[in-house]
Amino acid sequence: MTETRDMNSQIQEFIVNTIKIKKPKTTKVLVDIVQEKYSFSEKEITAILLNLEAEHTISIANKESNTNPQLCNQYIFSSKTVWYWLTLLVATVTTIAVFTIPYGSYPLVLVRQVTGALFVLFLPGFVFVRALFPFKVSKENSSDNMTAVERISLSFGLSLVLTAIVGLILNFTGWGIRLTPLIFSLLAFTVFFATTAVLREYQAKGQALKSSA
Repeated sequence: MTETRDMNSQIQEFIVNTIKIKKPKTTKVLVDIVQEKYSFSEKEITAILLNLEAEHTISIANKESNTNPQLCNQYIFSSKTVWYWLTLLVATVTTIAVFTIPYGSYPLVLVRQVTGALFVLFLPGFVFVRALFPFKVSKENSSDNMTAVERISLSFGLSLVLTAIVGLILNFTGWGIRLTPLIFSLLAFTVFFATTAVLREYQAKGQALKSSA
């Protein structure tokens, strides 16, 4: 127990000194520096950072550079956003398949069925959850505190609810609950919340640090 406290104190001192001397631009950079010296997970280091901030030893604030379009583009086209492009790909392929592949054209109809199932039963809830609870956000409501099973279960459950809500809204419009307006409504919903999620994650990863000590 004493060794654990001593280790935490040592890491806290290392973090404060690193911020003062190296001035890392983001929390991610700082975490990487700490992990080079100590065998702590990213979640454990984040907890220490939050504790230091609560004690007013360091301050975590969003930098103006978070709004830099060039940096944002670099992040969106990085390997960390593969999920985003896969989501858009499935949504786009589904939309095209629905209007180009007839039911009787086996085996091409399997593409329509598989992507369609993901498009309706998983993607709406997935992007909605990810937009509300983006990964790598150092807050108690971060989806990092959810297990993979919880996130997947919530995505499936919310997809059913959200699809039903979209259908209900369409029912009160001139379009009605028909295939074409339903597909395009879900496509717009998926693209909007997927983009919102990736932008929120970019902002979360771009948190700046400074020492208050």
